Amino acid sequence: MSKLLKRFNKSEEKKIYNLWEKQGFFYPDNCLGKKPYIVMLPPPNITGSLHMGHALNAVCQDIVIRFKRMQGYKTLWVPGIDHAGIATQNVVEKQLLQQGKTRHDLGKKKFLKKIWQWKKKYGHIILEQLKILGASCDWSRTHFTMEPQYQEAVKNAFIKYYKKGLIYQGKRIVNWCTHCQTALSDIELKYKEEKSFLWFIKYQLKGQKKYISVATTRPETMLGDTAVAVNPKDKRYKKLIGKIAVLPLINREIPIIADELVDPNFGTGAVKITPAHDPIDFEIAQKHQLKIIKVINEKGTITLSGKHRGLSVESARKKIEADLIKEKLMDKKESYVHQVGYCDRCGSKIEPLLSKQWFLSMEPLAKKAIRVVKQGKIKFVPKRYKKVYLDWMRNIKDWCLSRQIWWGHQLPVWQSHKGKNKRIYVGSNPKKGYIQVEDVLDTWFSSALWPFAALGWTGNLQKDRKNQDLKNFYPTSTLFTAKDIIFLWVARMIFSGLFFMKEIPFKKVYIHSTILNPEGKRMAKSLGTGIDPLELWKEYSADAVRFGLAIKAGYRQENRFKNEDYIAGRNFVTKIWNASRFVNLNLEAKTKLLSLKEIEKLKLNSKQKNTLNLLKQTIKKVEKNIERFRFDLALKTIYQFFWHHFCDQCIEENKQALKNKDEITKKFLLFVLIQCLKILHPFMPFVTEASFQAISKKIVLDKNVPLIAQPWVF
Repeated sequence: MSKLLKRFNKSEEKKIYNLWEKQGFFYPDNCLGKKPYIVMLPPPNITGSLHMGHALNAVCQDIVIRFKRMQGYKTLWVPGIDHAGIATQNVVEKQLLQQGKTRHDLGKKKFLKKIWQWKKKYGHIILEQLKILGASCDWSRTHFTMEPQYQEAVKNAFIKYYKKGLIYQGKRIVNWCTHCQTALSDIELKYKEEKSFLWFIKYQLKGQKKYISVATTRPETMLGDTAVAVNPKDKRYKKLIGKIAVLPLINREIPIIADELVDPNFGTGAVKITPAHDPIDFEIAQKHQLKIIKVINEKGTITLSGKHRGLSVESARKKIEADLIKEKLMDKKESYVHQVGYCDRCGSKIEPLLSKQWFLSMEPLAKKAIRVVKQGKIKFVPKRYKKVYLDWMRNIKDWCLSRQIWWGHQLPVWQSHKGKNKRIYVGSNPKKGYIQVEDVLDTWFSSALWPFAALGWTGNLQKDRKNQDLKNFYPTSTLFTAKDIIFLWVARMIFSGLFFMKEIPFKKVYIHSTILNPEGKRMAKSLGTGIDPLELWKEYSADAVRFGLAIKAGYRQENRFKNEDYIAGRNFVTKIWNASRFVNLNLEAKTKLLSLKEIEKLKLNSKQKNTLNLLKQTIKKVEKNIERFRFDLALKTIYQFFWHHFCDQCIEENKQALKNKDEITKKFLLFVLIQCLKILHPFMPFVTEASFQAISKKIVLDKNVPLIAQPWVF
């Protein structure tokens, strides 16, 4: 900055950022260190704009990257964007609906073209917003999960899994979204507690006037019942096992069976088995070789012929209840509260359906992914998330990979339509007479490859051997993410890295807190409970936003948003600028910045020596807490020293000496200030860089580069 302005103007932030970027300080090749430190930005969806979670995640990463860069590491921070299959398709479909059209009106080719146009217009926005906050990513290495190289990686990953016998096609119960018209995995659902009922239905015993009372939360699925089940240890039903019951309304004869999976404490202890519409019922049906009857289709309507055909699930429930009451087959009805699954993307209620899908066998992959975490090769911070990860991995189910949408990575699966038997071929290129299946892969399949695919991995051995980024930067160092996606993403990256790279994808996983709104609720822009970090930036500055985020970034699971944190950040920016300006105004031209050894040789007074000792202690605490990802404690330590000791005490105590033009005092204050600017830089890079640039015009430095590239303290 050419002038020593009285206040730091945030309009200077863009100039400073452009300086860093143009001079290549974000590139690892321009770092002096040889030891690498690598972070992969969790790729935000192309549908999104910056929210507080993104901002917190990015600030935590940038603090560590800037810290490691100054320490002399060869730092690499790889950014990117995720194509977000279902989410993106939903956004573009909503735009079409406003025009009175659907994707089917356009057809697949035109619809995908429209998505690519949308991506070109909006897909880069969130990365540009991260630059506003100072994210020092290597933008030359930005990747998109639908770019050609990445598509090759995804395709080859699927083929490699398939050739190892880990991918198979089969009929299983899946979570079906009747709105998105696709299967979803368990962890793509949101569960809501709902008040409903337990219906107790009379299933008459064949040839008798007696009946068995069966409890259910879903009477509409009884149309597909193929058994009644009880627990083999339940003494109440010992004599009924092996008998035949008559299905109410349908008059289908079904067996009464015994299975350990039945909870004797649920309802009457006797449950209906509907294999095509419940995962546990499906499992029981497989063991007992029961018939499977699908009575609800993908649109959520009844398919069984008869008076219920064509009704929606809700309508069928009401009709069946009325029919049961009319036929005097309703035993009773009780209030009941249970968890109901909803699509995380569109909010529609999930329908469990039997569907033919592609699955990834998880057992062999999970074993290795569990082992590396138990052995400590991958560490979770805070430690409590290790147990969360291990508990889920030990109970993991096969992963349903296929999605019935248009936007995404099309499965490299080809199907022959000649003859009665449709043959399957999995490979890179089509075979004559074969047509590629329409299904695309779950978005998280491509995201699971991020730590190595974003370094250029393609799954092609010859190409990958020549890839220097893979050689130099894999495995990565630390993953920064939220607890919500430990299962969706973290676990999947771990087993994918072990399978394809034969090595862990990262050494540490830092799980940052969730920022709640002032009332303690989760933020959601759609519900009007979100807070836009860019609005905070406009009001306070980038450094103030970073301060407000970092001061709460520790080991707590949740933190409420407090505007006071950002006001404090703004005030601290002013304090840093004013203290730097004061020291600068008292410097002579070409003042040499002394080293620690040179400072210690000066005839410092007792108070100056005390300040120097406190500075050393502060630096040790800051370094320790950054390494522990206790950004809150590190920033509080700096704040305490800089504001309350350096500004309020040290500068005040030395003002008279400065008036007397005491050279030792000038050199001492300059030394302490520069060290403070260095330890503050990872947290508040703009004001520290601007302050340093202004001072550097007067001083002589061993290394004449901006603060971002200066060596760490002392």
